Amino acid sequence: MMLIGNSDESRHGNKIGMESKKVDSAKQHLRHVEKDVLIPKIMREKARERCSEQVQDFTKCCKDSGILMVVKCRKENSALKECLTAYYNDPAFYEECKMEYLKEREEFRKTGIPTKKRLQKLPTSM
Repeated sequence: MMLIGNSDESRHGNKIGMESKKVDSAKQHLRHVEKDVLIPKIMREKARERCSEQVQDFTKCCKDSGILMVVKCRKENSALKECLTAYYNDPAFYEECKMEYLKEREEFRKTGIPTKKRLQKLPTSM
């Protein structure tokens, strides 16, 4: 007599299904350091690129003002903060950076080569 759901095939099929779900969730699982350090680092870098005009304005103001930059560059500093904060608080931007990080992490796990080294040009011997 065979009970439903108790056969080797159904148990084995469920195990495989559960294992693939574990693998998928393991690929997406983020450690504390990834969530709180590595992804925010990517966010800061990308936000600075996207707010490059405000960064340049603030940098120029600081160079031109010298020691009085705290007083003279308030407007530029506020514009820069506003631009960066808009990106930091954008959930879609976080997801974009998270997916970029997961892609880099997956590539590292496959190759064992960090992104920075992979992006460097290989020397030619000619």
